[in-house]
Amino acid sequence: MFLEVNVTKNFPDFTCHAAFSLKTKKCGVFGPSGSGKSTLMHMLAGLLEPDKGFIRLNGRTLFDREQKISLPPDQRRVGVVFQHAHLFPHMSVQRNLFYGMNRLPKQERNIDPTHLIEILRIDKLLSRNVTKLSGGERQRVALGRTILACPRLILLDEPLSGLDGTLKYQIIPHLQQVFAEFSIPMLFISHSLQELRMMTEEVLVMQKGQLARQLATEELARTSFGTGGQGYTNLLHLDEMEDLGKLLRCRWGDITMMLVKTPDQRPGRFALNGRDIVLFKKHPEASSARNMLSCTVRRTYATDWLVGLELECQGSQGNTLIAEIVPQSVDELDIRPGSEVVAVFKASAFRRLY
Repeated sequence: MFLEVNVTKNFPDFTCHAAFSLKTKKCGVFGPSGSGKSTLMHMLAGLLEPDKGFIRLNGRTLFDREQKISLPPDQRRVGVVFQHAHLFPHMSVQRNLFYGMNRLPKQERNIDPTHLIEILRIDKLLSRNVTKLSGGERQRVALGRTILACPRLILLDEPLSGLDGTLKYQIIPHLQQVFAEFSIPMLFISHSLQELRMMTEEVLVMQKGQLARQLATEELARTSFGTGGQGYTNLLHLDEMEDLGKLLRCRWGDITMMLVKTPDQRPGRFALNGRDIVLFKKHPEASSARNMLSCTVRRTYATDWLVGLELECQGSQGNTLIAEIVPQSVDELDIRPGSEVVAVFKASAFRRLY
């Protein structure tokens, strides 16, 4: 994908302006409510006309004020998945799914419906009325309908914000698999940095209607603006769960971890806050914490009022943790890039995401 945008929209008490170019297929738009995220999305989709500027997708002009070009939404081949699914209530799931595809010439239908339905796990819902679906099922059907219309770009406007935490993290793996399998470029719009970290590689940061920054999603996650004062969250995939009674032994790559036992013992994605990691210069002789990893400090950076430390865990290929400690501890322990430390954290510090 190559998306070129330079647009401005003026309102009585608000101006939205964004100028950027994108080549990545997985980009996010991040910012608080009222920052201009949805306004930008509506301009890209053709639902709101900019006052000036241009929008070009893969060399095709969708909008250009000077050239007086403004393609209507149905000619842009830009799909939209809203926060609320907006399914047709008088249609079944199957009729909703195929609504867009049936309007396309057959030679432009390049998505296999059977495979998509299988990935989204909605095959048992096809005959059901959409009014009988749960929130998560409605979002999966809405995504399927958009993808079957074979768009050149998909805009997801806060698609998970109306769902509770458990349901949200159940849907994310479906989203990840769909965009990996079908390789459709997307802009994922959200005020949740955690959602963006799971779904995107690059992010546009909107503030007060202006595009403030364009950077890698993980780079944003390590800044004070990204964390919102709550600290960096390490996202770890843990598998090979082994029941040890009141604890679970599992694997993070080549590293063994200990978790507090919970009813759900499936492999999955877990969160570990960087502020829950305690650092020692030497291996502690005794500790109530069950996890102790020998690490090498690769770099340090400022975050909020703390110092972030990028730790390469020894004995594993590519396993990295971020710990956050106060500057005084950095000085007292004489921590710098290249230092050897022991990262210690409790078995109860993990939180399952999905």
